[in-house]
Amino acid sequence: DGSVPLDRFIPEPGRKYALVFGHEIKGVSDEVVGLSDLCVEIPQYGTKHSFNVAVSAGIVLWELAGRTRIG
Repeated sequence: DGSVPLDRFIPEPGRKYALVFGHEIKGVSDEVVGLSDLCVEIPQYGTKHSFNVAVSAGIVLWELAGRTRIG
C-alpha cells in the first residue's frame, strides 16, 4: 500500500537515492520497507506478477538514468 508507480516517480535533482530490490517471491522484508522513505512499483499487467531481480533493476535503472540525464 502507498507505493508510487515507476512511471509517476520523479527523482529530485541533486538528491541521492539508495535502491533496494526484492526477491521475486519474498519481496523486501517488512523491516526494510518500514525504514524506507518511498516504495516504487513497476506496473505490471496480465497474470505474471513479478520480474526477476535483474530485469527489475534494469527497468528501474534505465528509467531513472533517463530522467536524471542532464542536457
